[in-house]
Amino acid sequence: MAGGLAALLDDIAVLARMAAASTDDIAAASGRASVKAAGVVVDDTAVTPQYVRDVEPSRELPIIRRIATGSLGNKAIIIVFALLLSQFVPWTLTPLLMLGGAYLCYEGAEKVWERVTGHHEEATPVVEKGPDAEKRMIRGAVTTDFILSAEIMMIALNEVAEEPFWTRAAILVVVGLFITALVYGVVAVIVKMDDIGLHLAGRDSPGVKRFGSGLVRAMPTVLEVISFVGMLAMLWVGGHILLVGLDELGATAPYHLVHLLEEPAAAVAGVGSVLGWLVNTVCSLLFGLVVGAVVVAVAHVVPRRRDESGPAPTTAEAAGTGHARD
Repeated sequence: MAGGLAALLDDIAVLARMAAASTDDIAAASGRASVKAAGVVVDDTAVTPQYVRDVEPSRELPIIRRIATGSLGNKAIIIVFALLLSQFVPWTLTPLLMLGGAYLCYEGAEKVWERVTGHHEEATPVVEKGPDAEKRMIRGAVTTDFILSAEIMMIALNEVAEEPFWTRAAILVVVGLFITALVYGVVAVIVKMDDIGLHLAGRDSPGVKRFGSGLVRAMPTVLEVISFVGMLAMLWVGGHILLVGLDELGATAPYHLVHLLEEPAAAVAGVGSVLGWLVNTVCSLLFGLVVGAVVVAVAHVVPRRRDESGPAPTTAEAAGTGHARD
């Protein structure tokens, strides 16, 4: 009896160690996947505070909570779809990921173009007149989040595509929960910083008052820095996705060139790994900028020229013109 109990305890200990190792593997893989999605995460964090601009302070956190709940729903749908693709048609993952990478390049290049030209597209007003204004705003924010969430989860899935099905599922769930909590937790802090600063600025202590006033003045700069970093991160991540995707599909020349440039920097003693990463990152960013500029031109310049040239004459108009000449 004692021997049987000891064997049972040994088995339980082995199972516990296996579960712990599996949990560590999932945590490590989730961390790697989350880091790869950093570009989209930063952009998501920069975009979301715009949705609660001019909202009553008492409604800011409830609105962010509802958007975060919608974001979790988006990720749940995407995870199911992504797992089915990876299980039954895994060859579609690289093209889909490259499509998302091209979109990131487009978004980043468009932001660069806006900064260069000074023409900024006006954001959708947060507060519109009417009883359903808040619902419309939240619905629009959740729709925008769906695109960003799809990119995040596809990037994460690509990092763990070789894992078993249930491990992939667990990792994607962890990444989805972690990134949603991170993004909307940071957003909640950002949108309340003004209120915190104003509250501190009203205190009697001169030091606290100065800190509160400085906090209020600093928030526009903080948002601008986040937006700028998000722009660069989108170009870097999008360009890297496209370079790796092209390499996997057989077009190896672009990424081979990046490796050739990276090797001398990586060989520098002491700081080689950092320099090599910087070279790879800068090359990916520039490649993303070039691809994004092409997509921006196709998406904006070509339709604008078509509009400026006017609509093509209808058959009846052409016939009438012909008769007039006669």
